[in-house]
Amino acid sequence: MTSYTNNIILNADSYKASHYLQYPEGTTQVSSYIEARSGRFDKAVFFGLQMFIKEYLSQPITSDDIDEAKFIMEAHGVPFNEAGWRYIVEQYNGYLPVEIQAVPEGMVIPIRNAMVQVTNTDPKCAWLTSYLETALLRAIWYPTTVATVSYNCRKVIMKYLEETADSTEGIDFKLHDFGARGATTEESAAIGGAAHLVNFMGTDTISGVLAARRYYDADMPGFSIPAAEHSTMTSWGKDNESAAYANMLKQFGGKDKIVAVVSDSYDLWNAIDNIWGDELKTEVETNGGTLVIRPDSGDPISVVTETIERLMRKFGYDINDKGYQVLPPYLRVIQGDGVEEKTIEAILETMKARKQSADNIAFGMGGALLQRVDRDTMNFAMKASAAKVNGLWRDVFKDPITDQGKRSKKGLLAVVKDEQLGYKTIREQNLGQRENVLKTVFRNGELIQSYTFDEVRENAKR
Repeated sequence: MTSYTNNIILNADSYKASHYLQYPEGTTQVSSYIEARSGRFDKAVFFGLQMFIKEYLSQPITSDDIDEAKFIMEAHGVPFNEAGWRYIVEQYNGYLPVEIQAVPEGMVIPIRNAMVQVTNTDPKCAWLTSYLETALLRAIWYPTTVATVSYNCRKVIMKYLEETADSTEGIDFKLHDFGARGATTEESAAIGGAAHLVNFMGTDTISGVLAARRYYDADMPGFSIPAAEHSTMTSWGKDNESAAYANMLKQFGGKDKIVAVVSDSYDLWNAIDNIWGDELKTEVETNGGTLVIRPDSGDPISVVTETIERLMRKFGYDINDKGYQVLPPYLRVIQGDGVEEKTIEAILETMKARKQSADNIAFGMGGALLQRVDRDTMNFAMKASAAKVNGLWRDVFKDPITDQGKRSKKGLLAVVKDEQLGYKTIREQNLGQRENVLKTVFRNGELIQSYTFDEVRENAKR
């Protein structure tokens, strides 16, 4: 991944620059945590911290970085803690003296629990903990939210496979990432694309594949197939629509191969009834692979169900052991327009009502997967919870009477397994003999605990 600047000093909100002058005299340590406080989901799939550590925290700051930041901050109108940053270069060779604890990547954890805890390790750098909030919170909320959206889509699809299909083996390829072009930057596509791959193996976001390989030692975490777009189909001209489709089978058909063809450039129903279901019917049935028909316009619910019904009228269907209709194995449908979690559920519920198995359909999800999320989707926040002042730890918290939902946690924290809640955040001093799920993953420039992508996926499936 590339970034506008790898200078971590400038990877912050402007007002952070003045905060080193605002702590009580004698403050030597500050501890902060990150949590999802509320929002659309009751659980979160924690993911993404390792990418940030490897990309930004494993590289030391330099004197040149400080010179650049000093010029920018002072010209920008805010104070600059030059002495503090020089100290880090002199004493730690530019590596940040902080310790970061986190729950395991891929772990599914109830919201309102600490996912990350960060504390400075040098008493002269108490200001550093909260200085990292902007960069660190952004590094957590976005991939965790995308992974959580993807995870919940998987739950919906799995439910309908269990109810209407003989097997759930195909679940890993039931939701395909179409979001690369809708992401704000290539880095966003990479981070969000990797987050989706925690739950599924289908993607067209190459950046996400590369991120999973680079930061989590994945081999090949995501797969795709040859597929048509409107430009390649309409380039043949409306009168040659059949030839365009035939060419797709010629170029990409064959034993055990899969090809997807968008079929609504002109008239989807004509394409199904007269071209695929008549002129090219024999080629579809005998090419040896699987043709995936893609409608790409209209109301997703009605279009999908009618597409499947028309294909069944032309190509027949089987009745599975649960009493639901399944297209022949050489024919499937993918819906990639207007797809989000609620749409997926509505489509599958309507299909179920019409006795169509969820086996017939896969989904492609774009903007709703990688872009239609923000920090408030799960109300993410990083808050200070403890500070050591004059040798004594004190609770640090906010408790605004105007919004009880913004009440923050107090003290040094730990996360433990809980019989009723699954996991629970407690004060570290109350840990006793219980295991702290928060593990040290980074300390003073060193990555202490790393995860492979396979390990991340396994954690998400537990």
